[in-house]
Amino acid sequence: MGKGNQNTSSNEGNHSVKQHTWQDITQHDKRHDKWIVIDNEVYDITEWSKRHPGGSKVISHYAGQDATNVFRAFHTDLSIPQKYLKALHTGSLRADIKTADIDVDFQNLKENLTKMGMFKPSYTFYTLNILHVVVLDVLAYFVLRYFGTGWLPLITSLIFTVIVQIQSAYIAHDFGHTSVLGTKYKVDLFLERIFLGFMKGASAKWWNHMHFQHHAKPNVLKKDPDTRLEALFVIGDLMPTQIAEKKKNSMPYDWQHRYFPVIGPPFLFPIYFFFEVNRHIFTRREYLDIFFTLCYWSRYFYLYGPMLGFGTAIAFNFVMRMLESSWFMWVTQSNHVPMKIEEDDAKPWLRLQLNATCNVEPSYFNDWFTGHLDFQIEHHLFPTMPRHNLYKIAPLVKSLCEKHNLKYQVKPLFQAFTDVLKSLKKSGNLWKKAHTQFHGPKTHKTIYM
Repeated sequence: MGKGNQNTSSNEGNHSVKQHTWQDITQHDKRHDKWIVIDNEVYDITEWSKRHPGGSKVISHYAGQDATNVFRAFHTDLSIPQKYLKALHTGSLRADIKTADIDVDFQNLKENLTKMGMFKPSYTFYTLNILHVVVLDVLAYFVLRYFGTGWLPLITSLIFTVIVQIQSAYIAHDFGHTSVLGTKYKVDLFLERIFLGFMKGASAKWWNHMHFQHHAKPNVLKKDPDTRLEALFVIGDLMPTQIAEKKKNSMPYDWQHRYFPVIGPPFLFPIYFFFEVNRHIFTRREYLDIFFTLCYWSRYFYLYGPMLGFGTAIAFNFVMRMLESSWFMWVTQSNHVPMKIEEDDAKPWLRLQLNATCNVEPSYFNDWFTGHLDFQIEHHLFPTMPRHNLYKIAPLVKSLCEKHNLKYQVKPLFQAFTDVLKSLKKSGNLWKKAHTQFHGPKTHKTIYM
């Protein structure tokens, strides 16, 4: 991993501070003993991690490692967290330890992009996005209000509602990454609650807790929440063998490429997310999220209850969530599931993100359909960058990847979807082979495609 970046600490030039080697720092990666390195300075975050606004896990995932690039990636205004860092300072990285070229080049790219204004949002872009969500939300209601609840109005309203929900999620995603208002991050995070809570009945706190970990360590086993799928699926090349060795009785993972489209995308939101969101906000007493969630359901039943009746309104909402969930999961998993899924070996930021992420061929439709996650590589490298600028920086990112011999993958949309199934089939077969080796063959009859 790259060992530090240009020193910006107030301790620069102070020869009285303790000098540390990487051998010293890597020892402090325990639950009750955590050090991180930022800009060549060493910080003891053992107690602070419990109070970290972004959650204890996301910062703890870098214990014993260089956190410079992830620190800079997540914070739009560095002056705010640097105030807290002063009290946590425990020394400096030894001066003779050089920064890896890949990290130097990445930081130079980010500085150039900042000078180019790539982190400045277009308020016109975000205003139009919000307006198109509001217009479709109004239309979804008035289609039923004025044309009745027959099949055609019901399906039309359902389509509008699904679009409203998925596009609200994309807008909330931008607010959550503080991409819209930048240094006014508190306003961004409040508006994220509006679009996740009031518009969708979800929890911004729960989403950020999960999503920030994913960005910090994408496709890293035991650190990225999106890899904790063993109840239903195994992914990558390592996880299948690990699960096969650990569990004698488990899911028939060699069938997972068949049952994934049936039980995965359709039910992620209406069952798993619904349970996890409500468990999180009530057990952790997230009162603001509870308030916005109640606002969502009150608004929904006030508008749709009289027209549809309670039972039909519940069914309408459940079907809408299944369709929204399918849309969301195929888009998000196509960028990651077919990529490398590994244990944490402290890769440099650029290499970590390129190993775990691929792009989809851009088009006006794909930009809208994916919420600009067709530029997932650029988004993962610069999560606070407004999404309308991601296409502008793609050539520069690709050039940097070529310099460091990193594969910059771009796929057609439907190939990205089918690669998910191919990857699941490969992982399922690896699991079956390992399971047979450790426990003997499974009793179910497998039919191969």
